[in-house]
Amino acid sequence: MQLIRVLTMHFFSSEELYSKNQPVRHPILDRFGIVLDIKREDQLHKDVSGNKFRKLKYNFIEAQQLGYTSVLTFGGAFSNHIAATAAAGKILNIPTIGIIRGEELGVDLVKTLKENDTLRFALSCGMQFRFITREAYRQKSTSTFLKQLQKEYKDSYIVPEGGTNELAIKGCEEILEASDASYDVLCCAVGTGGTISGIINSSFEHQKVLGFPALKGDFLTSEIKKYTSRTNWKLIHDYHFGGYGKINSELIEFINTFNNEQYIPLDPVYTSKMIFGIFDRIEKGFFTKNTRILAIHTGGLQGIAGMNKKLMKKKLPLIAIND
Repeated sequence: MQLIRVLTMHFFSSEELYSKNQPVRHPILDRFGIVLDIKREDQLHKDVSGNKFRKLKYNFIEAQQLGYTSVLTFGGAFSNHIAATAAAGKILNIPTIGIIRGEELGVDLVKTLKENDTLRFALSCGMQFRFITREAYRQKSTSTFLKQLQKEYKDSYIVPEGGTNELAIKGCEEILEASDASYDVLCCAVGTGGTISGIINSSFEHQKVLGFPALKGDFLTSEIKKYTSRTNWKLIHDYHFGGYGKINSELIEFINTFNNEQYIPLDPVYTSKMIFGIFDRIEKGFFTKNTRILAIHTGGLQGIAGMNKKLMKKKLPLIAIND
């Protein structure tokens, strides 16, 4: 146990925690006098990338300090969080369990794994699956559900869906560095609200934080307020493209063009919608001249393969995958 604890601390402290800020060069930025840099959190680690590295860091450390022997968490079939948790577990030799939304996925697991890159990867990392109905999954945060789950998996440390809890916020507070004080605006995609909460807490006094939700609904405001008392932030709800995981030809073209021109791959669920929104807001005069913007790339590139399979079925263009 002591050896595993040391390995956990070593992995999350020895990895290159500095993520570079990559400048974006674009005529629109020149025309409006805007500076846009992207913090490449997606490059933190190949498999435990972006905000997932930050969110899992203190959760895995806590699990070991409390004496748990495995980590259990929740996610959908294409969840970045499921993939990252499984990868971290493999690296640290800590068993992982995934409570997966969709009981039907477990009926023919061979077929599911053949069609689903995320679950196939998680399984290859040693994650055990438990598939539950969507109705049961909606109860995942209730005390009754969690008590029963802890009873069944008494040796497992439970991490919520998306990884968002107080320890995740603590990890996300480490995204910004002292040199990032040179920016006026910080932008972040929003899923469960954890990453942006950490950024808000660690932002500098003069900075404004803009969140771009990847899903519909106004519930995120109350979620974020659970983790921060600061008021220097705003959510922009205009760029979810119809809801979580929704995408169209316009966004696909934007992703591929941006990758070709900037050499920065964008995931289709989170970061691409934020970057699209930033450019749209710039063209609409939302930002004043000489504004310096730092956008956080939260990773999630593993999900491109799964999205492309959906796009193929719809006979839509595919998202280019970098070698």
